Amino acid sequence: MPNAKALYQQETFSNGLSVVLRPMAHVESVAVGVWVRAGGRYERLSQGGVSHFVEHLLFKGTRTRSCEQLKQAIEGVGGGFNGFTAEEFTCYMAKVPARYQIRAINALADMVLHPTMQLADVEKEREVILEEIRMAEDAPGQYVHELFNQLLWPNHPLGSLLAGTLESVKGLTRQDIVAYWRRMYHPRNVLVACAGAFESERVLRQLRSVFRRASTGRPQRAVPAPRPLKGPQVKILHKDTEQTHVCVGTPALSRMHPLRFAVELLHVILGANMSSRLFREVREKRALVYEIGTHVKRYRDTGAFVIYAGCDAAKLDTTLRIVMAELARIKREPVPARELQRAKEFYRGQLLMSLEDTMEQMLWMGEQATTVGRVARPQDLLEALDRVTPKHIRRAAQLLFTSPRLFLAVVGPIPTSETSRLRSACEVR
Repeated sequence: MPNAKALYQQETFSNGLSVVLRPMAHVESVAVGVWVRAGGRYERLSQGGVSHFVEHLLFKGTRTRSCEQLKQAIEGVGGGFNGFTAEEFTCYMAKVPARYQIRAINALADMVLHPTMQLADVEKEREVILEEIRMAEDAPGQYVHELFNQLLWPNHPLGSLLAGTLESVKGLTRQDIVAYWRRMYHPRNVLVACAGAFESERVLRQLRSVFRRASTGRPQRAVPAPRPLKGPQVKILHKDTEQTHVCVGTPALSRMHPLRFAVELLHVILGANMSSRLFREVREKRALVYEIGTHVKRYRDTGAFVIYAGCDAAKLDTTLRIVMAELARIKREPVPARELQRAKEFYRGQLLMSLEDTMEQMLWMGEQATTVGRVARPQDLLEALDRVTPKHIRRAAQLLFTSPRLFLAVVGPIPTSETSRLRSACEVR
């Protein structure tokens, strides 16, 4: 089995730009990602959404390419490109046929380093983003997650909508946006990840050429996570919807916590697929919900374990009771060996199948290199997962699912007067 150094090539240029490469000779494409350590956590609340605003504007044109020329540079050769903003980074990415790899590098570098951010584009994108925020508020299945984040991290960037609020986005000036870009978008704060059919030295030469700009200024630091509030905390948004949308969960573990692999398998066992306990007990056996699942948020210094469900308002109490019973059971009883092995095989299969794709490879290594400074081989991660025992799973469950720590967000036709009663329902006995 090749070692991590052979599988992934990492370099740091003299101006501070970080690079991670994964040559894949057997494919026909190249995926390129430019990762900037700028996201929701780096914003003042009064300027909430500025990272996302910058992301929108970088697709509108550069000093040498119009918006249409940028799109045609990638899409005109059969490729695709996009971007996304997260709490701890922003990513701009393109996937192209292998022979157009230099074109993709040049287009992304131009976007990140030489955007025009014209006032007319600022005003047009402001309206687009305001509509995006309104759409999120009109989508209860999405908005309940935002409500849950607000409960966990009130008055903190982690608890804020990445797109910002209507008030904060309306208040951002072009000067604010450009100042943020200048502070955050320079080589020392950027990582480029490439995966696919390329020759490493050629890619490195091109990256040195297009990212030759010197690093200036000092990037803004991420806002540290606050200490979790004492639970249970409940928030109801009364809305006349057909379904009641629910998020229940708890603050969880940071990205590099020793029990992180146990939490990954806890997620698989409880709610990652149709074989999971919550899907079987709540949906299949009792038909209480159409949709139920879990997901894990991982940040540098905190995290969250979240259970999501959509149910009829009349079935909310029963749904919560069954969920709490399943959390209590996994705290109390060791996971059977066969069930744990199935969870490990599911995780292994999902990871290895996804990494056959160049874009997934790029996202895999780009996120790791940006957040923790190194890339683990998939095999190393899978070996760590194999070492997880039922005792580790119980320890993680006991750490997370403690009644006073539980948080519940509800969007639907539930009166806010039910808050106190629902608080008492969030107990893992």
